[in-house]
Order: sequence, then structure tokens, then C-alpha cells
Amino acid sequence: MSEARNRGSESTREVIVETALRLFRERGFDATTMRAIATEAGVSVGNAYYYFESKEALIQAYYDRAQTEHEAACRRLLDSETSFAARLSGVLREWVRVSEPYHEFAVKFFKHAAEPTNPLSPFSAQTSPAREASIAIYRQVVEGSRDRMNEDLREELPELLWLLSMGMVLFWVHDTSPGCERTYRLIDVTVPLVDRLVGLSHLPGLRGITKDFIAAVHELRA
Repeated sequence: MSEARNRGSESTREVIVETALRLFRERGFDATTMRAIATEAGVSVGNAYYYFESKEALIQAYYDRAQTEHEAACRRLLDSETSFAARLSGVLREWVRVSEPYHEFAVKFFKHAAEPTNPLSPFSAQTSPAREASIAIYRQVVEGSRDRMNEDLREELPELLWLLSMGMVLFWVHDTSPGCERTYRLIDVTVPLVDRLVGLSHLPGLRGITKDFIAAVHELRA
């Protein structure tokens, strides 16, 4: 009985999330109320609030879902590929692919996520679980690579790659090309440059520059 109840609860939760995302796309985030979401989902307002305390919580659910889908999509690549460039390119390309169904929604929602003080910002305390999970993927990219690189840089690289991915997300949001082909092209152009810089970081003549760069990262983070 408990198992069936849990399945029912999860099903109701998914219906509410799907309904909310559809209404956010159709009406916009601000114009969509929890009452409207509950009505469209076929549940009471109280039931909607039981699962999600606010519209922001529904966006958090979207973040979590997107992150889970991205992790699953990258699994085979990360288990088999050892080239840093191929791992990074594959992870970025998989993010674009699994995010494609949400592109229209992201375009309308981005103005909220872009506000520094908004709890839905990818840099906020509220979104830290999704952010840390995303950084963990880039940590796998680095740790599973057989390419040589400066060891100090290796420690910092996962978060730096996540920041790179945030820049790609911004480009993707504004990408109106068919199938987001311009975003894929951005990845194809950017990854070899990152790969070259990372590969050069262990050379004696560039260790000082790498050290200065990492020091600057630490200062900005503090």
C-alpha cells in the first residue's frame, strides 16, 4: 500500500511540474499563478502547495530534472572516453541536446534567472544543489581524462568549466538557429581552445602564469 501511495504521489508531482512548465511557456512565469497550475493539473490548490511551496520551487524541480537527465545522457561517454577535449565537448553537447525541449521556456524565463538577487539564479544559495551536481559532472570530465595538465589547475578546473557552461547557456538562450546549430558550433570552436590552454598549463614556461591565474580565481571567489 505504501509503495502504491508513493508511486501516486510521484505521479501527481510530475503532473504538476509538467503543467507548470507548459503554463510558464504559454503565459510567462509572472502571469502564471499556483491556482492556475492546480486547476490545469486537476488538483486542489492545497494539494499543489503540498508538493511545491511556491512557483520558485517548481523551477527548482525543473533544474533538478534537467540535471538528472544530463547526468544520464553523459554516462556512457564519461565511462568510455579518456580524451579531455572529447569528454568536455560531449558533456556540453549532451546538455544542449537534453535541454532542447525546454528552449522556448528558457527564453521566457531567463530574465528571472539572470537577476543576481533572484533565488532562481544559478549562482544563488537556493540553487546550490543543482549547481554542485553540475560541477560534479565537470569534475568527472577532468578526473577521467588521461591528458596531462597542471595539478593545481586540475583542482580548479571543474568549477571553471561550469562557468564556461554558463556562458554557453546564455548563448543558447538567445540562439534562434535551427536545432541550435550555432550553439553546437560555439562548442566546436571553444573546446579546442580550452583543451590547448589546459594542455599547455603543465609546461615549465607557463607554470608561473597558471599559478597567477589560479591566485586570481581564489581572490575573486573570496
